[in-house]
Amino acid sequence: MRQDWKTSFRAVWIAEFIAIAGFQTSTPILPFYLADLGVRGTAALNFWNGTINALTSLALALVAPLWGSLADSYGKKPMLLRATAGGALLLGLMAFVTAPWQLLTLKILQGAVTGTVAAATVLVATIVPEEEVGYRLGLLQVSVFLGSSSGPLIGGIIGDLVGNRANFLVTAVLLAIASFLVGRFVHEDHHPRPREGRGRPRFLPDLSALGANPLLLGLLFCVFAIQVGSGIANPILPLIVQDMTGNAAGTASLSGLIIGGAAISGALAAALIGKISGRFGYGRTLVACLFLSFAFYVPQGLTHSPWVLLGLRMIAGAFMGGTMPSVNALLARTADRQSQGAVFGLSSSFSSGGAALGPVLGALVATAAGYSSVFFATGAILGLTGLLIWRSTHRLVDLPAAKIPKEAAVLGDSPLD
Repeated sequence: MRQDWKTSFRAVWIAEFIAIAGFQTSTPILPFYLADLGVRGTAALNFWNGTINALTSLALALVAPLWGSLADSYGKKPMLLRATAGGALLLGLMAFVTAPWQLLTLKILQGAVTGTVAAATVLVATIVPEEEVGYRLGLLQVSVFLGSSSGPLIGGIIGDLVGNRANFLVTAVLLAIASFLVGRFVHEDHHPRPREGRGRPRFLPDLSALGANPLLLGLLFCVFAIQVGSGIANPILPLIVQDMTGNAAGTASLSGLIIGGAAISGALAAALIGKISGRFGYGRTLVACLFLSFAFYVPQGLTHSPWVLLGLRMIAGAFMGGTMPSVNALLARTADRQSQGAVFGLSSSFSSGGAALGPVLGALVATAAGYSSVFFATGAILGLTGLLIWRSTHRLVDLPAAKIPKEAAVLGDSPLD
């Protein structure tokens, strides 16, 4: 292991923060940009806005396994460069579109070409020492949370000051900076995975790792469930707060505070929980975070005070923030090192699928059973996922991660205390 891995990690961390913030700058101005392109009427705006977001996530879900598989053959650093540089080009082109279908096309291409979170995650899992994986993946999750939180604010300010088209140009510059940081400061000792067939690259997703290790499939479904749970309530939280306050003044700001508070607590907890999970055990930490998230989601459906809701969501958000570093560390430990790119590509696909399903499920549940039901639904998903993961990893959860041999992590041979 080279001694410059810390420099590489810092560069990835900063680049990922910049990239995520850049991608999120267009979130608050997308409907307004569609209006600038000639879309008129609430129904038409909702259609185009929903279609663009859904197809972007779908493209990412479909193509992510391919990029993950290619990462094992050509290196993880080139995949992160592809995601950031490709995003810079496509977002820059969006500033020059003249019709909604052109924006839709570029957004679909964005989903197919980018995917920086998965690329950065597998790169970090590769370059850092094994005993540091949980902590460093937790810190990486902090950069994702911070980028997601600050990006919309930056985008709104840019849109108000210099216009919606300029927003995409600024985003392109941010992604170009991220690409430069990765190319200049990140070092990867890449050892290609042996291929079947002389000189023939693999252009289809590699699913062989799932057949060799059934635990991986359970962890991928955990990623899917976490993203579904995270996405159920957030899109309709402003409506929930409006219902609680009776549409009083400041409802929008209060809604933003509740959403942002959970994101900030999740970011801080990701680093802390990532630090201790290596000693406590990644499997045990994941199960504990899922059960505690369940415990603090259910009361959210029983409160009628936005301030109590804020407190509960910040606590639940902290435990949700600890889930992804733990599950990513488990994926890194249980997957063969030569197949980690393929596994994290599949993880990105499952994550995108969950992120797309969550808001749809939340709207259906709220329509059928009322606003409070979305919190009960989220709690049920997280609780059941924690139970299933506990049953799948019950041979691992009671051992500290540093004491789990590779063979035990794969075959599940470590006994319970």
